[in-house]
Order: sequence, then structure tokens, then C-alpha cells
Amino acid sequence: MAEFPGQHFRVLPGQFAVCRLGRNAPWPEWARGSFVNVTVTEEEMSVVCAAEAVPKTVTAEREWRVLKIVGPFAFTATGVLASLAAPLAQAGVSLLSIATYDTDYLLVKSESLEKAVATLTAAGHVRVG
Repeated sequence: MAEFPGQHFRVLPGQFAVCRLGRNAPWPEWARGSFVNVTVTEEEMSVVCAAEAVPKTVTAEREWRVLKIVGPFAFTATGVLASLAAPLAQAGVSLLSIATYDTDYLLVKSESLEKAVATLTAAGHVRVG
């Protein structure tokens, strides 16, 4: 059973891509949609957005789905992400995680979505929406 049993999550519609740009690349005007994340580090700029918005010339891993964990959570909450990531890891489902001010998002490959949803619900989490 999950440490946070009954934690609610929803599957966002559509396919997403995880893209890699150079650290000093111009801001990606094409990065649009209902869910967009841009992270800039010393080494790279990573973009997550709707797959259909990504130019074919951009280095990208496509066919990702996004699971939104229903928040918000206090910054002092511990184990929220672990309660979701641990059962997925045990089931062999790879994931990427993104945190925002209010909540967390998990990205799983499209071919793993059904297994991810089944694994999370078996661990006591609840799919909504």
C-alpha cells in the first residue's frame, strides 16, 4: 500500500516530447501547449511540451504521457513522490519527474501508460478525470 494511500492523479491528454537544446539556444517559441516545462542548466536546455509542437530538427524523445499528481502539497511534505515512484520502479516502469510550486508530474513512455496506471491504482492511488 502506498505511503500516501488514495493519492489522486490524472493523465493529461496528448503526447509529449522531452527535448534537448544547447545551453545558449534561443528561447523555444514552439514550446507551447497545456503543459510546458523548460529547464536550463550549465550543460543544456531541456524542454517538455506537446510532441506535435516540436520541430523535426530538434533532438527529442517523443511519445511520453504525463501523470499529474493532484496537489497542492506543502513544501514540508515528504515521501509524496516516493509513494508513486517506488511502485513504478518495482513494476519496471521508467519515469521522469517534474516538480512545480503546487505539485509533481510524472512522465512515462506511452507504451507504459496502462501498466503505470494499473501499478499506481494497485498501490492505493486513485485515477481521477
